[in-house]
Amino acid sequence: MARKKITVVGAGHVGATVALWLAIKELGDVVLLDIVEGVPQGKSLDLMEAAPIEEFDSNVTGTNDYKDTAVSDVVIITAGIPRKPGMSRSDLINTNVGILKTVVEGIVKHSPNAIILVVTNPLDVMVYAAWKFSNLPPNRIMGLSGALDGSRMRSFIAMELGVSMEDVHAMVIGGHADEMVPLKRYATVSGVPITQLLSPERIDAIMARTKKAGGEIVGLLKTGSAYYAPSAAVAEMAEAILKDKKRIIPCAAYCDGQYGVKGMFIGVPVMLGANGVEKIFEIELDANEKKEFMGSVAAVKALIDDLKIGR
Repeated sequence: MARKKITVVGAGHVGATVALWLAIKELGDVVLLDIVEGVPQGKSLDLMEAAPIEEFDSNVTGTNDYKDTAVSDVVIITAGIPRKPGMSRSDLINTNVGILKTVVEGIVKHSPNAIILVVTNPLDVMVYAAWKFSNLPPNRIMGLSGALDGSRMRSFIAMELGVSMEDVHAMVIGGHADEMVPLKRYATVSGVPITQLLSPERIDAIMARTKKAGGEIVGLLKTGSAYYAPSAAVAEMAEAILKDKKRIIPCAAYCDGQYGVKGMFIGVPVMLGANGVEKIFEIELDANEKKEFMGSVAAVKALIDDLKIGR
């Protein structure tokens, strides 16, 4: 059986680390694409030289030419400028939309049947733009949001309680921005709600930290943004698709009436399988959660309206 083919666009910290996770998991052969000559080639060769140590047989190749990405099963787009201290995700919008248009057109030309995963910020807006530029069915385009935000929340809960990361589950919905909505009622440790394990004050602190988690790392690094957790999260999404695992993972998906949202992408829990987003799960939200979620939707919609690329 032929191996799957995965293209990662952008050979910066996020893209190169995504390629590492994909190769270690042996999800398929990986093509690392970047506009800078030598960078994707050098990083992919470096990864191949690690293969005997980690014992993976995925081939990793680097290129500057979209032709080499042809017939990809999954494409992960990390290309774009990262946030700098003091920048919001929305500050990136105009520069990254221009980059995204070029990328999506190049990808779809050579891999019209690919499923596209977007990592570029501001995330929810970029997924919407990718959908418009690609003309692909919306189930084949999604963005990294809750997979990462939920992992961050899970890590904070585990660190707070001193328990295994494996036993902690959490759900974060809404836009991948400061208006995201961590759902404390759906956070558990081995099935036990965190409301039975932590004080309301500690839970509120964890939720607040989750919302600002990306900015916390930007502030510490000063010259870049997070890449280990984002790359691991999007690799998890890719694995669910490539192995048709039917994983339930929150991500930025196209809503067509679910949660009262129509015609845009927003973070909701979905089933990921071979067809991309195969189902959206409409979970029960209380009045406050619903209000926060709709506030997040409004913030994303305002950015989309500013794009003026048609709704």
